[in-house]
Amino acid sequence: MEPTGLLAKERTIAGPDFNRWLVPPAALAIHLCIGMAYGFSVFWKPLGHALQGPDGNPIANCAAGAVTMTSKMAGIGRALFATDCNWTQFDLGWMYTLFFVVLGCAAALWGGWLERAGPRKAGVVAASCWCGGLLISACGVAWHQLWVVWLGAGVIGGVGLGLGYISPVSTLVKWFPDRRGMATGMAIMGFGGGAMIGSPLATFLMGKFATAGQPGVWQTFVALALIYAVFMFAGAFSYRVPAPGWTPAGRTPPTAAPNSMIATRHVHFRQAHHTPQFWLLWLVLCMNVSAGIGIIGAASPMLQETFGGALVGKAAIGFADLRQDAALLAGAVAVGAGFVGLISLFNIGGRIFWASSSDKLGRKPTYVVFFVLGIALYLLAAYAASVKSMALFVTSLCVLASMYGGGFATIPAYLADLFGTQFVGAIHGRLLTAWSTAGILGPLMVNYMHDVRLESGQPFDQLYPPIFQVLAGMLAIGLIANLLVRPVAARHFMSDEELSREKELAHETPSAAKGEATAATIHTTAQVRVILAWVAVGIPLAYGVWVTLLKSAALFR
Repeated sequence: MEPTGLLAKERTIAGPDFNRWLVPPAALAIHLCIGMAYGFSVFWKPLGHALQGPDGNPIANCAAGAVTMTSKMAGIGRALFATDCNWTQFDLGWMYTLFFVVLGCAAALWGGWLERAGPRKAGVVAASCWCGGLLISACGVAWHQLWVVWLGAGVIGGVGLGLGYISPVSTLVKWFPDRRGMATGMAIMGFGGGAMIGSPLATFLMGKFATAGQPGVWQTFVALALIYAVFMFAGAFSYRVPAPGWTPAGRTPPTAAPNSMIATRHVHFRQAHHTPQFWLLWLVLCMNVSAGIGIIGAASPMLQETFGGALVGKAAIGFADLRQDAALLAGAVAVGAGFVGLISLFNIGGRIFWASSSDKLGRKPTYVVFFVLGIALYLLAAYAASVKSMALFVTSLCVLASMYGGGFATIPAYLADLFGTQFVGAIHGRLLTAWSTAGILGPLMVNYMHDVRLESGQPFDQLYPPIFQVLAGMLAIGLIANLLVRPVAARHFMSDEELSREKELAHETPSAAKGEATAATIHTTAQVRVILAWVAVGIPLAYGVWVTLLKSAALFR
């Protein structure tokens, strides 16, 4: 029966002449948009001063005078519905928690549906949720209703993040069985790079839309929603899945070998979490992300507090004295912003570098490198902070940021190796609950230790070495979990009959294929399309890198 729906998976099955290099830019088009979740902090200051009094100054925030955690939480209760007070960064910062908790939950809940519905339908739903969520949040900003802002971008947009994040994974590992790490690295690189593009774009738009008494945030949300919709829908409709039996030209499928870490059969996503391998990889991802995300979130203040006046050529001045001088503090903040930009570049570059390297090195050895080198670098960073070696400190944390990003990009290929490719998207979706957990655990641990040590009277420049040692301990836990990973036992794999039935449910039967299931022949027209597709995503990405490099230059002045 000929499929009638535009989003039907059967309509996305590629013909024999399709060029597989068109799929990564389609994935990048979606990931570069949803990656703006990392850049939402650019809205905190404008939103925190959105309401102004008759004298033109911002009115008090909803948690004015709050000092304790209890009073701050009470302030959130008021901020959610009040229209007569400004929001604090504490109120707005919960958006990050919503983003990554909902992302993990959505990916886990609907990963199985995605495998059967196909990447095009999942991409369209992701685009609708992310862009629709931004529009709802625009209404929340215009009405000054924080609960509407949370509901829009945080909850509904978070669903879009989850589906958009995992939508290309299964498709890419099937298109690139010979380069799984590289393929997923290229796509997931976009999620790390989204803020590099979105943050300066949002800042520019707010500058254009701002008026007296209006910071231009809701208009910027609307503009971003429209821009992102164009890219995300284009990416979703560009997705294609390989025809049953397709293999790259010249590739010989691997033969089964005893104790091989690369499976030639497939585990059902409902069975995967019954294996020890799933939970070991869950712990691997959770520890790698926890150890990195807390530092990335505190990068700028961490550099300022550790090196103080050295950032502006006044090595004798500590941070406590530096913050008393507005001009010097502004210079230190600029250097801190450059450090954040540099970390972002290493985070993005690490996603493609480490994931591609894992194709040669192997996934398990790659994670051994992450953890062993990561432990050494955290201890080195602690030493660098103690002896005030900024070059050693910055180098250590930049390499750590690259392995943080590399961990995200390599995990889908690791899953495909162990569990097969049939349900890798759904299994990856469930594994992302480790990210949700780490998104709470990492920042909570870093911020708690920071505040406790500061309140105990520790000098600013001595706050972080013990924190780095605890993070090294987290990586040690991840290392042990990774070393315990073994090939999945044969009893967990589907039989040929079960696999055939699942392929039929997923519309992957031979009768659904368009043309012969043979290696693709690359024609001139297809090559032109590939070039145009890569230019479409490459120009925004290059712009983001250039802007970030300009900001990072402040670190070396």
